[in-house]
Amino acid sequence: MLEEELLHVLALQKLQGVGNVTAKKLIHTFGSAKNVFTRGKSLLKDTSDISFSLAQKIVKATTFNEAEKELQQLEKHKITPLFYKDTNYPELLKNCADGPILLFSDSDFELKNNRCISIVGTRNMTSYGKGFCKELIANLAGYNPTIVSGFAYGVDMCAHLSAIENDLQTIGVFAHGFGHVYPKNHHHKKHLFYEGGGFLTEFWYDQAPLREYFLQRNRIVAGLSQATIVIESASKGGSLITASFANSYHREVCAVPGNTNARYSQGCNALIRDHKAALISNAEDLVSYLGWDTKAPSVTQVQPSLFLELDEQEQPVYDYLKVNEQAQLDAIALDCKLPVHKLAALLVALEMKGCVQKMPGKSFRII
Repeated sequence: MLEEELLHVLALQKLQGVGNVTAKKLIHTFGSAKNVFTRGKSLLKDTSDISFSLAQKIVKATTFNEAEKELQQLEKHKITPLFYKDTNYPELLKNCADGPILLFSDSDFELKNNRCISIVGTRNMTSYGKGFCKELIANLAGYNPTIVSGFAYGVDMCAHLSAIENDLQTIGVFAHGFGHVYPKNHHHKKHLFYEGGGFLTEFWYDQAPLREYFLQRNRIVAGLSQATIVIESASKGGSLITASFANSYHREVCAVPGNTNARYSQGCNALIRDHKAALISNAEDLVSYLGWDTKAPSVTQVQPSLFLELDEQEQPVYDYLKVNEQAQLDAIALDCKLPVHKLAALLVALEMKGCVQKMPGKSFRII
């Protein structure tokens, strides 16, 4: 992205009342962030369906001084901005409506690994949770997944360090800017990540960690990954919120069961009980559930209709799968330019017509 456009994106991002969803809508309507600021307030209101007061804020453009300072910080500290329309932006996160319009990275690492999983859980992990986490990641090493988590105490850090021990890429997602480290005790562990991973954040360089930012961070943790695995959690906690985000994005959620009397198994057991997560007891369960195993899975045969009658919305999805044979939900949504929730309904209809079949790992194939 050109520096001039980046400046306008930063200015738009800083405007009070402009969240990620509104910013994307404006950029889509006008073609670029620069165009958003150069249009008159009446045109903004007429074509973007935004409030008059917000249109006035855009026209006044009072955030450019802050945007210029942030641009200097990015250059000074060699922080890479990732714009949501660029090819270097994480592919899975692109399909999340509330994904950040800008992400920031402090190192060069691979963001295109389809086998990307988030591992989350309590800060007060037990020896049971620690043992499971370390064994899970060690046994997944042959599949070369990227491990994502939130750089917090407990399960987060155990997952990061286990990934590093097994020569796997790991990504830590910050709830603050790169000018801070939270928790401070983890500052000395940052250098370990740069061998094959690094950090991401949506916050400006000097932004300190605030309570509400951790909730925002959790949606990125969920959105980056094919699946979120909850290893240990009390009945309430940030990891359950991350699981909720993953479910809302139509991503897989898995949970590790535990003793019904154990405090830090209550959240996982509840997710499984309420059908909000699949139960996994080892790496083999996860590999099978996500369809990572190389053997063809056994599937129920469906009799296709001899004469398909597809409507104008179903036909492009069917044609896409006819060309690609099999694809994951997110990839179909992205390539067919459909919201995930709408695509999910169309795929159910195609399944009922006997021409599409659901496979493990939220993947679909043509029959």
